[in-house]
Amino acid sequence: MSSRSPSVSGSSSALSAGAPGVSSGGRRRGRNRFVFVGAALAAVGAAGVAYKRFAAQGDGDEAVDDVRLALGWGEGVERPEHAIVRTPDGAQLAIWDLAGDGPDAPVVVLPHCWGCSHEVWLPVTRRLREQGFRVVLYDQRGHGASTRGTALLAIETLAHDLTAVLDATDVRDAVLAGHSMGGMTIMSLATHRPDVLRERAKATVLVATAATSLGTGSAQGARVANALVASPLVTRAMQSKNGHLFVRGAFGEKPVRSHMDLTRDLFGGCHGAVRGDFLRSMSAMDLLEGVATIDVPTTVMVGTRDALTLPKKADQIVATVPGARLVTLQDRGHMLPLEDPDAVTDEIVRAVKG
Repeated sequence: MSSRSPSVSGSSSALSAGAPGVSSGGRRRGRNRFVFVGAALAAVGAAGVAYKRFAAQGDGDEAVDDVRLALGWGEGVERPEHAIVRTPDGAQLAIWDLAGDGPDAPVVVLPHCWGCSHEVWLPVTRRLREQGFRVVLYDQRGHGASTRGTALLAIETLAHDLTAVLDATDVRDAVLAGHSMGGMTIMSLATHRPDVLRERAKATVLVATAATSLGTGSAQGARVANALVASPLVTRAMQSKNGHLFVRGAFGEKPVRSHMDLTRDLFGGCHGAVRGDFLRSMSAMDLLEGVATIDVPTTVMVGTRDALTLPKKADQIVATVPGARLVTLQDRGHMLPLEDPDAVTDEIVRAVKG
């Protein structure tokens, strides 16, 4: 089992609970975030600097003694066939609806993060299925096996996509657990389709995510970041020999090399225009008004070393959602479904049990 030191608080103490993750090492986190989002810069001249910085921290070559941190669907299990959900604008969303133990099995729906795919959720999925849960996975539009469609690649669009998935699978009393952009998808659902959230969900778990802008602070900085992320240079950088170092900043202490490789493969394989357009939307989003209307039990999870959606972003969500709980994982980074699938699974199970 993975080692962790989670701390939990309610909304009344959210700001104090997250303070260590905000103040400690803030300057280093900012650099890590820039390397991940602006990897193209490293590809055109700063690669040596990034390499030296992250090589000094350790590049994740540590052996994996815990087989439960392994990736994939499980030993000897091939990826099952996926179904297709078609949206009004022509996008085809790949979906995996995995049966639980019987027709009344608890249901968990898992939207994934920016630039990756449902594969990030597989370690958690295996654990949930071991406990008899029905699990619904899907690839966000333009990611993995899903097509882009013609709609604007924006956080609001993802709310309508999640609605299509929930309607197609006809889930009720589901726990919606979203990682990073997947969490934004759930909060966007609360903002733009609150009727669907009330009808379909019994609880939400928001993992390493944010409700407000991930922008650089200036219009010029946002344009530069979007151009860099959309550039094919990012893809080439990710596919290079040391490409895993460009995602090192997305992880906390002692990352597993296979987790870094998966993240860089998925991010590098996501079309540049999709990466750039969604980053533009995340840089301008403000979901707080909708988030304040969430009336189902909500858990917010964050790692103290999350350099992409900083702990203060989790504090902000907890302070906005009535009765929300904050779970802080010490020394974990942004990729919590990979870094600590046991902790994430535990919180989802807790949400299912109420």
